[in-house]
Amino acid sequence: MEAADGIVEFFEELGRGEHQPLLAKVTGRVRFDLVEGGRPDRWLLAVDKGDVTVWHKGGPADCAVQADRALFERLCRGEENAMAAVLRGALVCSGDVELLFAIQRIFPGPSPERRPQVGVRGSR
Repeated sequence: MEAADGIVEFFEELGRGEHQPLLAKVTGRVRFDLVEGGRPDRWLLAVDKGDVTVWHKGGPADCAVQADRALFERLCRGEENAMAAVLRGALVCSGDVELLFAIQRIFPGPSPERRPQVGVRGSR
């Protein structure tokens, strides 16, 4: 399944044991419940001041995030923004929402061709 490959790569890269400087002040556990066909695929992230551990399973978490698998794939590619998805109800967060605010830093930003250009009509 192609959609799963990008998600698996995203979590495997996070779980390689490299310190994540963008999460240096973050501690907590986030569970991602990615739904496709009514069945959740669960990933659990434990962050301890930038050190990240990843499991492909459920479990207790300070913050639980539920999203459609296709939406999460777009987040992993930098085509979607996690906070924008929460605001429109496409991504549902329960528990410590501030943890999601911090965790969103690990998602890639838009690619250069997708960023608005300064001075182009219609961009900000």
